Amino acid sequence: MAKVSKKVLLVEDDPFLHKVLDQRLKDEGIQVAVSTDGESAIVDALKEKPDLILLDLILPKKSGFEVLAELRKKEATAKTPVVVLSNLGQQEDIEQIEQLGIEEYLIKADHSLSEIVNKVKKYLA
Repeated sequence: MAKVSKKVLLVEDDPFLHKVLDQRLKDEGIQVAVSTDGESAIVDALKEKPDLILLDLILPKKSGFEVLAELRKKEATAKTPVVVLSNLGQQEDIEQIEQLGIEEYLIKADHSLSEIVNKVKKYLA
């Protein structure tokens, strides 16, 4: 695929979903770092310097809303592209997170793994 391997930070606390997504992205030649809670997501984003963050909103320790707000305040991650992957589908949740600057809001239940992987590849292209 890509000549230079891109890196995704996958922030997901569901063990099954992060394992499957991690493997599917790696199968596409994408490097993956995984964070399973909001606090480690912030640390990992600063350490890993990912090309894209795939962010769940319902997380232990800090919500995805808090994670994104903190990342946007830090120079190193202020412009890092973020795709939200959540089951929160309320319009007010979507509007709140979009104000923090995201590429796209994907509702987990509405997208197959292949669709999610294709979206990631699109934003890494």
